[in-house]
Amino acid sequence: MPNPINQESIPRLPERRENAQHFFSYLMLVTHNGRPVIQWQSQRYLERNFKLYQQRNQQLLSLCCQPNQSKNLAEFWREIAIDPSPIPQEWEPQNRQILALEHLASYFETECYHAARTVWLKSKDWSWDEYLCCARVFIYNFNNLLRLLRSYDLSHQTSLDTYIQQTLIQVIQSEAGIGKFSRWRLLADKSDKELREALQRFGYQEPNISQYIFARKYFKQVYRLNKVNNPAIRKPGQKWPDPDSQDFQLAAECYNAEKSLSIAPHEVSAGSNITGEQIQAWMKICISALQNYPISINYQLLPDIPELPNPDRVESEDSGRFAGELPKKVNSAFGKKLKSFKPEKHKILLLYYGAGFNQTQVAKELQVDQSGISRKLKSITLELLLTLLEISQPDKWVKDCVAGWLKKDFCAPSHSDLIEMALVEAIKELEFKEQEVLRRRYGRGESAEKIACDLSIDLSEINDLISQAQQKLQANLMKVLNSWVKEYVEKWLEKFYQAQIRLVCGKRNLSLDDENISQTIDRIAQECQKTLMTCKKGE
Repeated sequence: MPNPINQESIPRLPERRENAQHFFSYLMLVTHNGRPVIQWQSQRYLERNFKLYQQRNQQLLSLCCQPNQSKNLAEFWREIAIDPSPIPQEWEPQNRQILALEHLASYFETECYHAARTVWLKSKDWSWDEYLCCARVFIYNFNNLLRLLRSYDLSHQTSLDTYIQQTLIQVIQSEAGIGKFSRWRLLADKSDKELREALQRFGYQEPNISQYIFARKYFKQVYRLNKVNNPAIRKPGQKWPDPDSQDFQLAAECYNAEKSLSIAPHEVSAGSNITGEQIQAWMKICISALQNYPISINYQLLPDIPELPNPDRVESEDSGRFAGELPKKVNSAFGKKLKSFKPEKHKILLLYYGAGFNQTQVAKELQVDQSGISRKLKSITLELLLTLLEISQPDKWVKDCVAGWLKKDFCAPSHSDLIEMALVEAIKELEFKEQEVLRRRYGRGESAEKIACDLSIDLSEINDLISQAQQKLQANLMKVLNSWVKEYVEKWLEKFYQAQIRLVCGKRNLSLDDENISQTIDRIAQECQKTLMTCKKGE
């Protein structure tokens, strides 16, 4: 995991060997054997956009095929940035001007480094990476970058690279002289989303990310009150001062006081109390992550270039929440159930799930009592619910699932796992004492004996509380699973009968908009029955 950067030396800037790499990579500061090192990191959406132009634009392709053409490539993107064609090519993205600016910002990362190095060699008032961050903040503000690109005169002997570097040196010296730039302001101004993305790119994972973000919330409150908005410390327009140990200590006290409340993320409440020294270290990590991730220092967040669909990707929610988890035999089992249905049942299901009629409309169309329609729908869905429960058998694995989650993943649940998120929500519904015991036992790894001693209760009561909490989690998870199963059945019926209507109407040139919808539904029901019986013979 990356560490905060050593400020006493400035590392060498590695080369970007290929022409294209200059326009979709950004520099990242890491440590190796205790020394600062710079690495180039690719931005995937910029790489995709560059390759798109490389495939479709002959001029760009020609430049990429020749060595040492980075300056000409920069001019290619500069022309798009300062004067994009009012009518884009069919294949060009709508935000091509912004993307061109982003390509150029990546290209000028090198000039940011050299400008920071030049200033640092003359003045050590700031650490070199603060100078670097100052330059990058300026260049990733696309209003600044666009103004520079438009003011550059091609007739001048100075190259665009040199022009940008000289400007950045002036910007850094001005900021340093006036003293406005502050890494603490960078930390305070960024959104939780930007900080999370930066930490993820910097190699951090849960539960650390949620803990850092939660800690920053209270640090910002204390820091703004004590330093930024305190007229005795700072006058309006002055540089944001550095926080002191008291600020970090107060922030830690707020963190500890709020961590057990419902507003706290599970990863926070499951962890231990923290100290002022810890929160100071955490905030420095956040600053390093933000300084390393261009989008986090950018004043404009760019929409991503859409990726091609992945054929192996699980179907979306339109196919139901369980689309990727239930075995294929569910479809087979449901199909067998439907084969046993009489045409009258298929008509009800076609109208209700396929055509989207409500129960009153279905009853009117079939000229029957609405209560009869309601009973039949409940009976049909119940049959399928029982079939699905028989296949998935949650009662046989829920107990082990809860126990395993508590032992292995309680501290850092997966936010993409529906079951784990259901358990996180279930934790919040437990009694306070039950929550506290689980957090200490599984979140902090404390022994049952220590918990009993700290809470002044018998060891047997601790074990009873854990057992009781597990049973509640199991019951809650079963309740959630049952609701998901019901939702899955509803989605499955909708998908199946809507598909039948599309298939038959397309094949027979029928429409549900016809006056005699009853005959159309009869035809579709007959075709549906034939399809099911044909599948049965082929099994």
